[in-house]
Amino acid sequence: MRIKSQKDFYSGVMFGVMGVAFAWGATNYNVGEGARMGPGYFPLMLGAILAGIGLIIMFFSLVVETADGDKVGRWAWKPLALILGSNLVFGILLGGLPSIKLPSMGLMVAIYALVILASLAGENFRIKSVLVLATILAIGSYLAFIVLLKLQMPVWPTFISG
Repeated sequence: MRIKSQKDFYSGVMFGVMGVAFAWGATNYNVGEGARMGPGYFPLMLGAILAGIGLIIMFFSLVVETADGDKVGRWAWKPLALILGSNLVFGILLGGLPSIKLPSMGLMVAIYALVILASLAGENFRIKSVLVLATILAIGSYLAFIVLLKLQMPVWPTFISG
């Protein structure tokens, strides 16, 4: 059987591998059953669904004909590095880095840094729209995690909040 869409095939492989990895990792926890779910139940089901989606995508990549075969292009290293780096910076700013004596900058600063760095990965960077998006995400995150879920995490930098 010939691959008719390389992009779909390899994305299906990625979904399948990640789904199997999550499902396999979930077996280290108590899974339980439908009526009494354990901590491993949700990741196991999520992994199985993700692997199933991967299989469906792979199947369609072998069946549905595309014009040029949807060849996989070159890796976009700059956007990849910016997206991964922005997540790393978010984690460092949120919790601080005691090894270099960097204090926690809090949720708000971390979200702004994440959104600005991740936005640099796109083709169109407009600072005004990026700041509007960061503000909306910061307010939404504050409401969801601090107000509704009552999570204990720094919201503002430690030199401001004490």
